[in-house]
Amino acid sequence: MTYILFTIAAIITFLLAVNLSTYADIIEKKSAATGAMIGLLLGAATSLPEITTSITAVTIDNPDLALGNLLGSNLFNVLILALFDLYYRRSRLLRYSTNEHAATAGLGLLMSMIILLSFIISLPYSIWGVGLDSIILIAFYLIGIKIISEFTSNEVESPVEEANARHQQRIKDTSLNQAILYFALAAIGTILAGSLLTVTGDRIAQISGLGSTFVGSLLIAASTSLPEAVSSFIAIRLRNYSLMMNGILGSNLFNLLILAGTDIFFRDGPLLQAGNEAHVYSITGSMLLIAITLYAILRKKSANSLTYVIPSTLIVLIYLASSYLIYTHSTI
Repeated sequence: MTYILFTIAAIITFLLAVNLSTYADIIEKKSAATGAMIGLLLGAATSLPEITTSITAVTIDNPDLALGNLLGSNLFNVLILALFDLYYRRSRLLRYSTNEHAATAGLGLLMSMIILLSFIISLPYSIWGVGLDSIILIAFYLIGIKIISEFTSNEVESPVEEANARHQQRIKDTSLNQAILYFALAAIGTILAGSLLTVTGDRIAQISGLGSTFVGSLLIAASTSLPEAVSSFIAIRLRNYSLMMNGILGSNLFNLLILAGTDIFFRDGPLLQAGNEAHVYSITGSMLLIAITLYAILRKKSANSLTYVIPSTLIVLIYLASSYLIYTHSTI
């Protein structure tokens, strides 16, 4: 029964994600908000399962499930980008990247480095039970987002093809207020599905004997990343490649903010200090994937298809290696 409930929650999350991406695209086209702001909105919305699962995990006293979910989701999100880039290699999705995407990836890399250092140094300091590392993460996020918004607000994005006729008609038929309402309803449903994912995932960790770190980093992380995967696919189908990249990179940033926020609900000391050492492989792998993505964004246009796919191929291979290391170093 546990596995059935987990599957149902994952399917519901999948279906709701379609609406999140579709209505985010409509909101972008019908409002004065910039692509960066809509990307962050979509990233925050598709990260709702991570919020719910992480808070629920620390509530049931399972910090490894919370950490594994968030850090594993960041690994999986970049894998999503790489897989779509490989599948749609003729379109060369990363060709539509901008300085805004590079800055977002760079901020994610910097925040990930803070987490890695916290794992290595084991800072014992906290303020009102919240780890100093979490407070630093929140500060970096807020300052970084403000800087990115100010310096990329006037940036011109590369033109893409028009979305399909069906979606164009939906844009005409849906008002801005309706799009916001439907987006909010889909977000609420995603929160509820995320809670079910956590409770059943915790039970699966006990039944299977795989351990909370592995289940959180791979099984739950992949499930809670379904909105990013579906949203990315829908954005690509709508020919909104910038929204796709903003959604994934923005979601990664938001996941790190969620990690810091979850520390507030964890009352047994700094959250990062309560995790299994296997999480080091998650954050190290995530940093490598982000660094490769940043290189792919900043590099000059590749002359041929073979050299173009090298970064995305490396991302897939490093993800598999990281998953293996997480599995072999996880404990119950």
